[in-house]
Amino acid sequence: MNLVTPARMPQLVATDLDGTLVRKDGTVSPYTRDVLVALEERGVPVIFVTGRPLRWTMPLFEHVGSHGLAIVSNGAMVWDVAAQVARTSYALGASESAEVVSLLQEALPGSVFGAERETGFAMEPDFPDAPGREALPRMPLGELVSSPMLKLLSLHRELDPDVYWKRAISAVGELATVTHSSSFALLEISAYGVTKASTLASVAGSLGVAAEDVIAFGDMPNDIAMLQWAGTSFAMADAHPEAREAAGNVAPSHEEDGVARTLAEVFAL
Repeated sequence: MNLVTPARMPQLVATDLDGTLVRKDGTVSPYTRDVLVALEERGVPVIFVTGRPLRWTMPLFEHVGSHGLAIVSNGAMVWDVAAQVARTSYALGASESAEVVSLLQEALPGSVFGAERETGFAMEPDFPDAPGREALPRMPLGELVSSPMLKLLSLHRELDPDVYWKRAISAVGELATVTHSSSFALLEISAYGVTKASTLASVAGSLGVAAEDVIAFGDMPNDIAMLQWAGTSFAMADAHPEAREAAGNVAPSHEEDGVARTLAEVFAL
C-alpha cells in the first residue's frame, strides 16, 4: 500500500461509495463494516459523500453511524439520516438548467437529458431505457427543466466520456458545475460551485473539523475537488487518472476493501 501517514490523526473520514467503498455487487463487506463500526466507537464520523441520489444511497445508511449525515447528489444535498430530512440542499435553478440544456444542444448535438430532484428522477422522451427506469416519468424537455433540480443529467450515446465532459465544461462555463462518474458519457451537472468538496467543507465546519483533519477517498472526476480539499486523500488503485493525480496517496481497489484497509492502518485498528 502506498501510504503517507497524516501528520496528526484524522478527525473525520469522507468516502465516495461506488468504485470506492462499495464492491461491484453493491454491498459493503463484513470487514469494511467492522472498520466503520470501530471508527464510530472511537468518535470518528464517517461521512458518505456520493454522486448517488438519495434513493440509491438509503440502502447503505445502516453503515452511517450515530452522526447520521450523508452528502448525496455530488454535494447538492446533506441528508440527516436519523431525522429522515434534508438538512441542506443546493438546487440548480430552472433558468440555469434551461440555459445549460440549450448550450449543450448547440455545442454537443445528440445530448439527451434527465433531472434528479428531491422527489425523484424524470427524463425527456429520448433518454435511453435502462433497468429500473421503466416506471419513471418522461416529459417534454421544456417541462423537465421548468423547476429547480439537484442535478441535471446529460447523456450522449456516441462520445467518449472524458471528451464529452471537457467539451461540456467549455460550453457551460461558469453557469453550472459539470462532472462525471460513469464509464459512459453521462454528465452530472450541479449549481455552479456545488461540489462534493464545497458541501463537505460546510459539514466538516459544522462539526468543528478543519480540512487538514479530514481523510478522503474517491475514484472518479466527481471526487477530484474533495480529494484536493482534504488534508489527506486517497484515490483507489483503479481510479480515473485525474482522480489519482488529485490525491496524495493510492489505496487498494474497492474489491480489495481498500478504504477499510487504509483506515485500519492509519488508525491502527
